[in-house]
Amino acid sequence: MNKILVANRGEIAIRVMRSAKKMGIKTVAIYSTIDRQSPHVKYADEAVLIGEAASSESYLRGDKIIEVAKSLNVDAIHPGYGFLSENADFAELCESNGVTFIGPKSKAIKIMGSKLAAKEAVKKYDIPMVPGTDEAITDIPEAKKIAQEIGFPILIKASAGGGGKGMRIVEKESEFESQMNRAISEAVNAFGDGSVFIEKYVTSPRHIEIQVMADTHGNTIHLFERECSIQRRHQKVVEEAPSSVLTPELRAKMGEAAIKVAKACDYVGAGTVEFLLDDQHNFYFLEMNTRLQVEHPVSELITNTDLVEMQIRVARGEVLPYSQDDLSIHGHALELRVYAEDPLNDFLPSVGTLSTYQLPVGEGIRVDNGFEQGMDIPIYYDPMLSKLITYGKTREEAIGLMLKAIDDYHIEGIETTLPFGTYVCEHEAFRSGNFDTHFVKRYYAPEQLLEQQKTEVKIAALLAVKNYLKTQKQLRVPKN
Repeated sequence: MNKILVANRGEIAIRVMRSAKKMGIKTVAIYSTIDRQSPHVKYADEAVLIGEAASSESYLRGDKIIEVAKSLNVDAIHPGYGFLSENADFAELCESNGVTFIGPKSKAIKIMGSKLAAKEAVKKYDIPMVPGTDEAITDIPEAKKIAQEIGFPILIKASAGGGGKGMRIVEKESEFESQMNRAISEAVNAFGDGSVFIEKYVTSPRHIEIQVMADTHGNTIHLFERECSIQRRHQKVVEEAPSSVLTPELRAKMGEAAIKVAKACDYVGAGTVEFLLDDQHNFYFLEMNTRLQVEHPVSELITNTDLVEMQIRVARGEVLPYSQDDLSIHGHALELRVYAEDPLNDFLPSVGTLSTYQLPVGEGIRVDNGFEQGMDIPIYYDPMLSKLITYGKTREEAIGLMLKAIDDYHIEGIETTLPFGTYVCEHEAFRSGNFDTHFVKRYYAPEQLLEQQKTEVKIAALLAVKNYLKTQKQLRVPKN
């Protein structure tokens, strides 16, 4: 494997290229018209314009990407995450054109891409699942009957869904029909598929996911868990590894279950098996993401591994460099997704120019970044600027480093989730480890964050005055 095309943009494109370059593999970037000056374009050995700004005209054009790959004698394509990373048709297109797809086979993507097909595939492995329907349903009276049998509250979820789309929590029976109609409509609009299923709603869940890696020689390992319960709109913002609530016994059980899920679909490469953990520490299979995850760096740091390098080695047909017994947890890692969003305004996207953009540096601080000072934030793509990751010997050390790194991360021109990261890291519920996926709903109020920011500004102003007076006193010449 001499040359890899990275079918993505921003921080993940650079992240993949970094590992490829370390391995002596040349890299090809693709870019849209609006990304012409982006750092990932400059970082690659070669770069090709793929289309207009809209992703449907550029990063989602699998046919064009294959054309570029063949014209430049590319051996393999790494899809990153998002865009075409979980597109079974694109994986098949790569296979049929003699280009290695750095990821699972299209069959595994198809099975795990449907929540119902995934449940069916893992059923024989005796993996715990939340009580609910085994097949898609659109008949509202029949669905209502099933919901009554399961017992409220229930969750309606789009079979082809993700990112919280087509998902509705129904607290009581009187709300069921309207929420069912909304879920179906949202699923059709987002995925072109209105099929939904119903399951029992776990009221105080934690979102725990297990990183797995499998080769083509029948070996599958897990690289322990990530805690992903700090979310807004069902999407993660803060992640950490390991979880503060898993015992070694529970960790081993969940790891074994994740490996079984991977084997259920003949999985190859890096993947993530997601579970819900209830307040009694019972775990339930949720879904499998058939790609590298945004939060993969925290797993890399606690296991001292390079997941992208492993993906490439597996795609080359190599045997995994680790057995399960080789892996153990060292220290603690924390990640904050730095989104161009306003946490004071319901996390709505914030657009503008990065008039100031200075990254924090220091031991235990890692920034996977895709932007530079002076760049505009495009409205066409996911609003994530970077991932801020910290690593310490203990959870407390990682949290302390995160607070320092946030302070040293200077961004002006747009609003970001950095202040929200401070809010989370300073909150007693998070620091104690006693939290779940309702953290934002239960504890976060924009006015509290605003008050916190005002207090910080006031303290900074008082310190500035104090330092000024101290300096003036030192400069004053004593009278004779």
